[in-house]
Amino acid sequence: MAADIAQQIAVGLDVTGVLAVELFETTDERLLVNELAMRPHNSGHWTIEGSVTSQFEQHLRAVLDLPLGSTAMRGEWAVMVNILGGPSSDSLAERLPHALAHHADVKVHLYGKQPRPGRKVGHVTVLADILEDAVAQARGAAAFFQD
Repeated sequence: MAADIAQQIAVGLDVTGVLAVELFETTDERLLVNELAMRPHNSGHWTIEGSVTSQFEQHLRAVLDLPLGSTAMRGEWAVMVNILGGPSSDSLAERLPHALAHHADVKVHLYGKQPRPGRKVGHVTVLADILEDAVAQARGAAAFFQD
């Protein structure tokens, strides 16, 4: 149902390129459209490592009228966790080696943004065969960057 809604929106708006559609599910199981982003979106950053063709490459392929790449996943599960700024998160880069040392399979992306409480300043992505393992690793690595 969610994919059908997103496809109807994309066709109706005649979108070329990536369209992120954020939906909320209500308690009575209705789906409400919350946000549209006609560009690569942070909710799709997992595709950098998790998909054969990332959302960024796919967007370029679409707008340049090139053949689209494979959307197949590179692993059984891909989990992405945002890194949020906090009151004293001015040393994010200094925390990177510690996160990588403890979580070898994690990919960390720091955006170079000025940290502010609650602001997305990066993300971590983990690919794994077992969902619970991917979630634990991603959350564990992201925790190194939290205050």
